Amino acid sequence: MKVLISATYFEPYHSGLSTYAYRLAKGLTQRGHEVVVLTSAYASALKLEEWKDDIHIVRVPVSFRLSKGVVMLGLSKAAWQWIGWADVVNLHLPQFESFYLARLVKCSRKPLVVTWHCDLEMSGGVFGQFAGWVTNHLGRAAARLSNRIVQNSMDYARTSRHIRQFIDKVEEVCTPIEVEAAQSEIVEDLRQRIDFKPGQKIIGLAGRVAREKGYEYLVEALPGILAEFPTARVVHAGMWAGVVGEQDYQAEIEKLIAPFGERWVSLGFLSDAAFRAFFAMIDVLAFSSLNRTESFGIVQIEAMAQGTPIAASDLPGVRQPVLRTGMGEIVPLRDARALAGAIKKVLTMGKPAEKPEAYLASFGVDAVAKRYEEIYAEVLGNAAAD
Repeated sequence: MKVLISATYFEPYHSGLSTYAYRLAKGLTQRGHEVVVLTSAYASALKLEEWKDDIHIVRVPVSFRLSKGVVMLGLSKAAWQWIGWADVVNLHLPQFESFYLARLVKCSRKPLVVTWHCDLEMSGGVFGQFAGWVTNHLGRAAARLSNRIVQNSMDYARTSRHIRQFIDKVEEVCTPIEVEAAQSEIVEDLRQRIDFKPGQKIIGLAGRVAREKGYEYLVEALPGILAEFPTARVVHAGMWAGVVGEQDYQAEIEKLIAPFGERWVSLGFLSDAAFRAFFAMIDVLAFSSLNRTESFGIVQIEAMAQGTPIAASDLPGVRQPVLRTGMGEIVPLRDARALAGAIKKVLTMGKPAEKPEAYLASFGVDAVAKRYEEIYAEVLGNAAAD
């Protein structure tokens, strides 16, 4: 099968969406399919065309930026070429050009699968909010034209004002992760990097710094946690500096955490193996996201795969891993006191004796690629019948 995947950001950019798209593409190539990824050359140093892990990556120059997104005026030529090549097209949204791409796909009479990662909820100024509103509505128009819509959870899909009207087309497919055990020597290396002392409790944060992550609520919760666990520390792993559109938020958080000194540190971006070790090292993962831009949280599953429980926001989709496994606590939004209480409860209980292996198995890269393969085959069969 020839599969065209489109996403605004792809390797080497690191976000939940780009990581998902990369793992899916890699899983599909490992199952014998040909995959082309159409994406943006979001940085000038990026090659316009290259191969990685048997994935053919085609990048289109950025014409201008729109809040956290980009606009590619030269997309049409590349899109038309690769849509013509493909058997099936899979758009990963949000993407500003989504409706335009969907129209090209339908004009080519090719089946279209939309992966709806999240509704955009933009903070900040009027322009950013307007950009989010436009992108959401263009995405909804693309979803209307699709043959199938993929979402991380029906919980999220049923509460989305943009795709709930198409609920009969929605398929719940797990987020792909690499379910492997952490290497003990890498865990020890990370402990040395943070100058870990026996008995310390480590509260983990994972992912890029972004306003929707709600880090300020963990800052506010920290004194209450330290009152009961005086040697506890917050350790972050992921992009801290230079996140597109988040420089002001990064500065705000750095000002808030300054009084805590070495009680709040960032390891920066880590390799996949080091991320697994990070999740094994921490005692609890704090996941205090604030809005629907967070639809699930890959890092929750990655933490559970290493036996680490979660303190997660009570958001559609985001709450599902804890609800389905009991591995952690659900926390009301924007409630620092409740977040502190949940983290203290998890730290007191400790890590569970067993991991939810059956639940985790459905998140494996090959398992997710197989589900997509089945969806692609179904829409291809329906298209042939028409």
